[in-house]
Amino acid sequence: MKKDKSTDELNRMLEKMRPEQLNDYLIIHRRDLIDEKKAFYYYMKYVFDERKISLKDIYIASGVSESYGGQILRMEKHTENRDLILRFCLAGKFDLKETNRALKLYGFRELYSKDVRDACLIVAISNRIFDFAAIDEVLTERNQKKISCDME
Repeated sequence: MKKDKSTDELNRMLEKMRPEQLNDYLIIHRRDLIDEKKAFYYYMKYVFDERKISLKDIYIASGVSESYGGQILRMEKHTENRDLILRFCLAGKFDLKETNRALKLYGFRELYSKDVRDACLIVAISNRIFDFAAIDEVLTERNQKKISCDME
């Protein structure tokens, strides 16, 4: 099986490419290109796999069924619940950059330091606090909605 090219390799190729070569590149490397609809799924799965965390464990920690969690992760269903995506990230022990990328890929705004609740989450993530109960305590002490509430 052919190994996918890394993003760095593809970037180096594109930097040297002339515009008239772009169509050939897109044909030759189509399997390396991310389908926009699946970008979120590929990214999340990559990080989970890198950390050797099973999807089943993510769904359990996030408080969703495997079938619903899988549909959300694969973007077969869309949620308006930003906290669900945040719970996926927390369960996957994502750092701040990874969390913001996941939120952005899903279509949500990144964590915002001027928002009290988001500031609490930024501090928790930056200090590698991924326990929902501990995060809920920080949030409720500041009269903010818990991350674990409204489990789906």
